[in-house]
Amino acid sequence: MEQDIVVTNEQKINALTNILIDAENGETIVGNGKEIIHHDIVPLKHTFADQVYIRQMDINKGVLVIGAIHKHLHVWFLLTGNLTVATKEGVEDFIAPCYVVSQPGAQRVIYANEDSIFVNIHKNPTNSKNIDELEKEIVSINKEDYAEYIKTQKI
Repeated sequence: MEQDIVVTNEQKINALTNILIDAENGETIVGNGKEIIHHDIVPLKHTFADQVYIRQMDINKGVLVIGAIHKHLHVWFLLTGNLTVATKEGVEDFIAPCYVVSQPGAQRVIYANEDSIFVNIHKNPTNSKNIDELEKEIVSINKEDYAEYIKTQKI
């Protein structure tokens, strides 16, 4: 008896992420699954408002970014440009200006079809300006770290 093999979008994005992490070169593919992206290829700008952390990433055309796993519900904006974004929900093209509400557990693989400005908006209840501290609060670097985070949460 022949069985169909079913591969979910989450399995596809996990496989894609692993392939891209292995191919990471710091020039056209950025994100190694071991540390948060702080790279000249995708410069970051950090802005703070009352209990809000704004993280802007400028992505040049042709660059692919492997993002971390976001722990919290948040919003991201595409201010300029055109991106193709792959998540466990599937692959979608975004043309600026637009915004998306992103669910906890979201990890994005982003390809810049044009020079683009991508902005995440995160809660910052302590008004911290310590980027390392904020990054530990808002993202997990890999699936194992995210699974540990989920175990500590009271549901």
